[in-house]
Amino acid sequence: MKNVSGLAATAQALVAPGKGILAADESFPTIGKRFAALGVAATAENRRAYREVLFRTAALGESISGAILFDETLRQRTGSGDATLTELLVRQGIIPGIKVDTGTGPLPGSPHEKITGGLEALPVRLTAYAALGARFTKWRAVLAITPDGQPSRACLDANAAALADFAAFSQAAGLVPIVEPEVLLAGRHSLARSEDVAVAVLDAVFRALAAKQVSLPGLLLKTGMVLPGAEAPGSVTTADIAAATWRVLRRTVPAAVPGIVFLSGGQPEIAATERLNALCATHDLPWTLSFSFGRALQDTALKTWRGEAANTAAAQAALLHRARCNALAVQGKYSAAAESAAA
Repeated sequence: MKNVSGLAATAQALVAPGKGILAADESFPTIGKRFAALGVAATAENRRAYREVLFRTAALGESISGAILFDETLRQRTGSGDATLTELLVRQGIIPGIKVDTGTGPLPGSPHEKITGGLEALPVRLTAYAALGARFTKWRAVLAITPDGQPSRACLDANAAALADFAAFSQAAGLVPIVEPEVLLAGRHSLARSEDVAVAVLDAVFRALAAKQVSLPGLLLKTGMVLPGAEAPGSVTTADIAAATWRVLRRTVPAAVPGIVFLSGGQPEIAATERLNALCATHDLPWTLSFSFGRALQDTALKTWRGEAANTAAAQAALLHRARCNALAVQGKYSAAAESAAA
């Protein structure tokens, strides 16, 4: 493994106090759907222009420690050609990272479940990504909760093994891995069922990481808050969600992991920030808690931009406001007054 202390230093920098990670690694189909909803053509030029709007946001580095990019973005230059998009981030003190999985497909033997691909030739790709400026990587596993008992043991173990292989390959290449086992929100399952599944998922992941001798101080965990299914009857409080999430983390995540960054997973922007604030308000946890939000940081900015250069300043103000609100939440200092303040 290359430079264990260097990996740990980068991992710590990604969870620096009062900062979080911008997930801007949407695949072609995902960003295409979001553009289509706004009448924006999903061309390489428009994808470049949109991400340049994000990365040129002044003072973004005060609240954002790192940005996860898609392969195309890591290779693109600005519209004027004066810099790469990665260089825009570095100028703000934001650490560039890269999504390295290639998406999901049917799990052999259980085709209604998913397995994430991309391990083939991954070491070669990691070397190229490091040369392009990436300092960390991300791999997402997708697990669904269904009435017939999913996720299955086979699904848990297969995805955990892939995450561990990804992490080992990344560290060997000198890159900090962010392991992301995401339990989807779709369904009618209860908060208690979500908690049980989250424990099983994270237990499988950390067992697999141990088997591969992955260095825990040189990685980050990206995981979801423990939430009931989106179609579940009744309601739960923010305090209920925080308590269930804390219980899961305390049962499963070794203290050697330096940080846990929460994904938004389709939550509305303000709800995600409120829940993040509740999670980070406690101080008796061994890890730094932070965020790695995609849509919950970008949604208003994208809808403001709408493919029009004239809307750039307003879109950047929207992004900066959300980043600042979430930076406050990481410190347990978010409030309604902060939310209503001008960006």
